[in-house]
Amino acid sequence: MSLSKLEPAKGSLFSKKRIGRGNASGQGRTAGKGHNGYKSRSGSSKRFYFEGGQTPLMRRLPKRGFSNHLFKNSFQIVNLESLNEIKSKKIDNSTLFEHGLIKKLNLPVKVLSRGNIDKAIEISANSFSKPAIDKIEKSGGKAIFI
Repeated sequence: MSLSKLEPAKGSLFSKKRIGRGNASGQGRTAGKGHNGYKSRSGSSKRFYFEGGQTPLMRRLPKRGFSNHLFKNSFQIVNLESLNEIKSKKIDNSTLFEHGLIKKLNLPVKVLSRGNIDKAIEISANSFSKPAIDKIEKSGGKAIFI
């Protein structure tokens, strides 16, 4: 070890600029922030999509397509494999709600054909897929449209 190889302990030197701490800080007067302007103010941070007053990209691009969200039909999906677990012979929306298979009573329900059905069940729903109807009728059950 020699005097030429001595170094201060790690973290003992403070290297971060201390902004706005007077003339003696080495950042005198404007504290390294220039004169006036947006970035010299406290709390200034531009939004990542801000383009300096230029019309933003999302407003410059042409709008395409059509969104029919007002009249969109959204169904609650129930699969045949989950209907197997219900023990009653007649299943409707209230039965599905009680067993936690659907979340809302007022939204329409569609039965899809994933899984198999072992027993004859009478199912009332707003909509069925064609394979689901086939599987229900093959097992001796009935698909009733509400």
